[in-house]
Amino acid sequence: MVTTGFDQSPLPYAYNALENVIDAATMEIHYSKHAAAYSKALKEAAQAEGVDATQPLETVLNNINKYSVKMRNNAGGHYNHEMFWKSMQPKTNNNQPTGKLLTAIEKTFGSFAAFKTQFGDAGKTRFGSGWAWLYVDANKVLKIGSTPNQDNPLMSVSDIKGFPLLGLDVWEHAYYLKYQNKRADYIENWWNVVNWNYVASRFETV
Repeated sequence: MVTTGFDQSPLPYAYNALENVIDAATMEIHYSKHAAAYSKALKEAAQAEGVDATQPLETVLNNINKYSVKMRNNAGGHYNHEMFWKSMQPKTNNNQPTGKLLTAIEKTFGSFAAFKTQFGDAGKTRFGSGWAWLYVDANKVLKIGSTPNQDNPLMSVSDIKGFPLLGLDVWEHAYYLKYQNKRADYIENWWNVVNWNYVASRFETV
């Protein structure tokens, strides 16, 4: 299984690669300011708390209850964003998963359209800042849920627990320059840039 380090990875595309869905200015600020700050603060917290920064970040998240609020917020923020960038790609038409992932989605949620509605609702109804998730629970069943702030399903303190396959950032800084308060429009357009091959590759590991 691919693991996550403490350093920020290069963005896998140009800042303007997702234009018409996510504008270049938002992408640049989001990646170079917000996400970079999470990585920096995570490493500061690791040093202060005697955490080995060469271990997989997933190990820290699994035991996050042992650490400070700073560690929780920034470990989550870093992990979530590292995953978020990889789960997107330049816009494609009629974008949807295939193969085993599509079969599992249809079996669990009834149809891909029904899944999109339920996932979108998780993002739209998340109060304040947070994330919507598609994840696999301990019984290897697909689930949809949301978390506040920078929490995620890997965390020992999370209300939802499992292995995340797809996460959507619904913090205002992820969309406000282009969409202002129209979070629902951001979510609807975001489906056009989901990298389903990446999501499927995560699904294959569980």
